[in-house]
Amino acid sequence: MSSMRSHKLVLFFALSCLLLQEKCTYASQCNESERRALLEFKHSLQAMDFSGDDALSSWISEECCLWVGVNCNSHTGYVEMLDFSDQLWVVAGTISPSLLKLHHLTSLYFNGNDFNGSLIPEFLISLKKLKLLDLSNANFRGPIPSLLGNLSMVETLRLGGNGEGVTFRHKFKKMYSVGKLEWLSHLSRLKQVDLSFTNLSNAKDWSQIISHLPLLQELSLRDCDLPSISSSSVSLTNSSTSLITLDLSDNKLPSSAIYPWLFNVSRNLVSLNLSSNQLKGPIPEALGNMMAIQELYLSDNLLILAESQVRGDSVLNEIGKLPDFMALDLGYSLLNGSISKSIGQLSNLRVLRLAGNSFDGDVISEAHFSNFTYLQKLDLSSTSLTLKFNSGWIPPFKLGQIMLCSCKLGPHFPDWIRTQMDVLTPDLDISSVEYLDISASGISDSLPYWFWGSFQGLKYINMSFNQISSTFPSNSIHISHLDLSSNNFSGPLPHFSLDFMDMGTINLSKNKFTGSGSPICNITNKGVLALLDLSNNLFSGVVPDCFESFLSLTALNLADNSFSGSLPSSLGSLTSLEMLSLRGNKFSGELPSSLQNCTELKFLDLSDNELSGEIPMWIGRRLSSLVFLSLQRNQFRGRIPHQLCGLKYLQILDLSVNKISDTIPPCLNNFTSMAEKVSLDRRIEHHLSDVGSSQWFAQVQVRYVDEALLTWKGKKQSYPQLGLLLAIDLSCNKLRGEIPEELSSLQELVALNLSRNLFNGKIIQNIGHLRQVEVLDLSRNKFSGNIPTSLSELTFLSTLDLSYNELSGKIPTSTQLQSFDPSSFSHNRGLCGPPISPNCSMVEPPPGKPAVGGEEDYDEFMKRFYTGMGLGFAMAFWGFCSVVFFKRSWRHSYFRYLDHAKDWVYVSVVLLKTRLVSRIRALSTRSD
Repeated sequence: MSSMRSHKLVLFFALSCLLLQEKCTYASQCNESERRALLEFKHSLQAMDFSGDDALSSWISEECCLWVGVNCNSHTGYVEMLDFSDQLWVVAGTISPSLLKLHHLTSLYFNGNDFNGSLIPEFLISLKKLKLLDLSNANFRGPIPSLLGNLSMVETLRLGGNGEGVTFRHKFKKMYSVGKLEWLSHLSRLKQVDLSFTNLSNAKDWSQIISHLPLLQELSLRDCDLPSISSSSVSLTNSSTSLITLDLSDNKLPSSAIYPWLFNVSRNLVSLNLSSNQLKGPIPEALGNMMAIQELYLSDNLLILAESQVRGDSVLNEIGKLPDFMALDLGYSLLNGSISKSIGQLSNLRVLRLAGNSFDGDVISEAHFSNFTYLQKLDLSSTSLTLKFNSGWIPPFKLGQIMLCSCKLGPHFPDWIRTQMDVLTPDLDISSVEYLDISASGISDSLPYWFWGSFQGLKYINMSFNQISSTFPSNSIHISHLDLSSNNFSGPLPHFSLDFMDMGTINLSKNKFTGSGSPICNITNKGVLALLDLSNNLFSGVVPDCFESFLSLTALNLADNSFSGSLPSSLGSLTSLEMLSLRGNKFSGELPSSLQNCTELKFLDLSDNELSGEIPMWIGRRLSSLVFLSLQRNQFRGRIPHQLCGLKYLQILDLSVNKISDTIPPCLNNFTSMAEKVSLDRRIEHHLSDVGSSQWFAQVQVRYVDEALLTWKGKKQSYPQLGLLLAIDLSCNKLRGEIPEELSSLQELVALNLSRNLFNGKIIQNIGHLRQVEVLDLSRNKFSGNIPTSLSELTFLSTLDLSYNELSGKIPTSTQLQSFDPSSFSHNRGLCGPPISPNCSMVEPPPGKPAVGGEEDYDEFMKRFYTGMGLGFAMAFWGFCSVVFFKRSWRHSYFRYLDHAKDWVYVSVVLLKTRLVSRIRALSTRSD
């Protein structure tokens, strides 16, 4: 009996092992139908890593559960999750309906990819088991299908577009649009909703819908154009206790609309973000009743701290008593006055941001920070606060972000920063600080010896606009973002090492750095560098030809140095380049044809060099996005290629001071930005950003503005507001012929300079159509005839020069023209009337032609005068010598004349000497 029982047990265990083995074997294998569905899904995608290789190359093995981005159930082997987010590669293309064959799919992560502006596929509603759908920041567009309300199992829905990680969000329209949000109410299991950057301007029911989602914990409706909440909507809402995180920032909601609804919805909020709305007045006292609140963001509003709140015995005091309150952001809210020391009662703060308020003249001492033991982020930027700490003060906190731009820290380098840069991990030489901004803080000191040895953990350093002096150390500088512009740094460039995970920017402009540019080639991980500015330094030599690996470079500025030689051909490898400035160097030779590969260029400044050859036709054909083009002060010759007319976005064209000849192409009216009233970018800006490392450490944002150096109203000056100036400067060339009539079509043109050329004929009659012109210079040409009467219609004209031409007749009458100095019309033939004469009857035309060209013609005259005088002297001298040499009688007569002359001089000198001696003796005798 016992043996039988033992046999049964053995058989049971054996069967169990076999079943378990079969199940484990089954679970480890990929379902073949799902494998085929995944392969079909892959065919509609393009996935590439940073090196350009196929990121889904692993999707070839038999075991699909091991494929990158695929997660299977450990027991059943069915595919339950596709995760293409937070990868080191980007997926593009479309979503294939083959996903419907994955019947057990519960989670889809497609955020941070590029689906080419396609619509959200409606077939997703058939994924009945779906619990998480994340399509945020994936370049989907169009309306959000209301059929998504059928996904009754969904708990997390993220459709926010164009948000974090998108560099130029402000330049795009909202990705999604939604009518009513009624469909959202059917998703009763929702816990997390993100519809940020969606157009919800017609969703007037949004507040009611949100209030009726019983399990909702996190809600983000940032920048959704939310309509205001009516008082009736507030009365209809039910109080919710589930909402923990609420983000309604960037919606322009007024206080009257948001406060009543807010305090009715939830008193259990942990994080509340109402930044960038239209909140006015004091901070509401009711915020002090939110006993669970830990993070409060109210920046970019019109808040007023009441007197009691400044003293700290009101709402801020109540918040300060909360044991877990960690983040307070009141930046850019028009606060003024002084900061009370009682702010230190917020002893649990991790984040304190008061940037952009008017605390002018207020002094911050260590007493304000004595209780901030846990502080990690301090942002007092643009407050004009004076930070005055006792020598040797050791803060109680360890900051990760120090943001003190425009605060008064100087003149000495603040020594307390050293305590924040102490090495946390000696083996890795990593400090606690990731972000340091002490720009424009009044420091005029040498950089302390300890700085370069302690900063290796820093991700972002901005010490620009100070008077800091130092040189780089010999060791490698590991950094992602470095801005030392407008200081007194000197010495050669070091070896920079960039973090391959982050975008890199280096700005060393307006210093005294020396040496060659060869260290550029040695930058580690140069492929992530987006900005390199070495302008206004003392660099020299040839620019190295090593730009093939700078795959992400957006802006390259080497202006105002002493670089020489030809332009490196590898510049053509910079296919992401939008800004290139090589102004003010000694570059020579022709433009490399490879430069036409930089098709994203908007700003190209090659002025003040020694470049030569003809202006390439490919500039107009390939660089069609150009907004600014300056080839000023070079040696370019030939004609202006008519292909330049294809630059329809061009706002500034400067070809002055070259050797360009022939006529102006008549197609300049194709410059759409100058001919039509269109919306223009006032600045050419590059907004470069990296995602922060934690919830409190926001994106690292670098804003770089392309500044043009222009001759404006006779003065050369830096001009960053490019969108306010539409200009053509063709002065100081050899252009001839008449001004084409088509030029009068550029009705938005602000400045036109055609001076110092060889133009002739009449000034175009329709020049008055240039309604926006403020500067018009046609001087030193050969224009003839009358001044067009339409010129009097230019009401914005502030600078006019028609001098040194052959104009005649009466100057048209207008308040504008008669207000100019007479020199604006000088050296013309027969011009009369104010401002050069009272009337025309009193003026007689001067005889002969005027000197065309002014100073240039005078210089030419003097040059010919001295040349002729030299030739005349030489011919007379050698003619006389030849006659004397070949005719004996003349030669003898000439020498006899010289002998007589010599004798006469000798006798005259002797007689004069004798007379003088006699007079001196006579005078001495009388005195005795």
